Amino acid sequence: MLTLKLLRENPEFVIEKLAKKHFDAREIVTRINELDANRRTLQVEIDNCNAEQKKAAAQIGSFMKAGQKAEAEAAKAEVAQMKAKAAELQAKSDANQAELDSIIVLLPNIPCDLVPEGRCAEDNVVVKRGNDIPELGPDALPHWELAKKLDIIDFDLGVKITGAGFPVYKGKGAKLQRALINFFLDCNTEAGYLEVEPPVMVNADSGFGTGQLPDKEGQMYHANLDDFYMVPTAEVPVTNIFRDVILKEGDFPQKMTAYTPCFRREAGSYGKDVRGLNRLHQFDKVEIVRVEKPEDSYAALDEMVAHVESIVNKLGLPYRILRLCGGDMSFTSAITYDFELYSAAQGRWLEISSVSNFESYQANRLKLRYKDSEGKTQLCHTLNGSSLALPRVVATLLENCQKDGKIIIPEALRPYTGFDVID
Repeated sequence: MLTLKLLRENPEFVIEKLAKKHFDAREIVTRINELDANRRTLQVEIDNCNAEQKKAAAQIGSFMKAGQKAEAEAAKAEVAQMKAKAAELQAKSDANQAELDSIIVLLPNIPCDLVPEGRCAEDNVVVKRGNDIPELGPDALPHWELAKKLDIIDFDLGVKITGAGFPVYKGKGAKLQRALINFFLDCNTEAGYLEVEPPVMVNADSGFGTGQLPDKEGQMYHANLDDFYMVPTAEVPVTNIFRDVILKEGDFPQKMTAYTPCFRREAGSYGKDVRGLNRLHQFDKVEIVRVEKPEDSYAALDEMVAHVESIVNKLGLPYRILRLCGGDMSFTSAITYDFELYSAAQGRWLEISSVSNFESYQANRLKLRYKDSEGKTQLCHTLNGSSLALPRVVATLLENCQKDGKIIIPEALRPYTGFDVID
């Protein structure tokens, strides 16, 4: 959430910057500043009214002691009038604040200067590529056919039990999932991230804190009776560990990692992009989250990108890193780097990680602050990244590592799987 101070002091800056995300903010920013001015004017009137009420109330006792009953009754009537006026002003202030609260969250985060111009994924900038794309023979199969042939993932059984997008992993397929989770977590903890195991359901305050609510409620599974949401990513519960927290100078950096199943409705998804593991409603993911002082957050972002790249390199899979353009960025992000793996059997790139800096946008919603060296309270910066999401890693691993009908497990994973080949 953008701060009122920024919107009040630099409205044109906000409007200009949000245009890079192809978001027309002028009407909302104008209305926010009108409401903010009303809020401050009403507060002055409420304070003045309360002061007059207090002054009149003090006179009642003096009049009573002096035997001036008529004057005391007049003062009582004045106090009652002031109370009614104060209540009326407070009702106006509450309504004004409610409208202000409801529309300020409609503004997305401001993209940083490094974000390229562009409207869609085709305008994203490739900043790096790594590892060679394998040349598969004419008999190469896409991962959904390999999974069926090797009996390691059952998509039809998942449909029977739940529905499309909920596969069942079997035998070495299940072991591969567990191996990847442990491998990713070990890579993260060795890099200094503290492992946590958070809940996979969160309340509405947590969804609001990281920006999923009210922007993405249609993409989240909702347990209506308890008003809980299934997590779309571990980012939500892990970042909310710091909600309403004030850190000290010596508390930085905060680095955490977590594995959770993730749940996304993926409304409107259809066609070839949803075949097999390409797009699921439930999937496994390991996440990294950092909380930093503002002056350190971009160095932390570079470190996170390099860390995710190191994991992909250990798997030996062909990848590319993209800096997302303004039109393809998320609502909450100030800058995002996407990692994609090349699916040789499908002949296409598949996203497997997003690494983002949210600057103070989430922190303002979370009331996540720190005391600087001068004792002043400042907003922190938050960052997160997939490290990594499993489905498309598994898809590209199965496709790119197929040989003579078998899957050759990358060497770095073998201590975790306990086997070298799936056949």
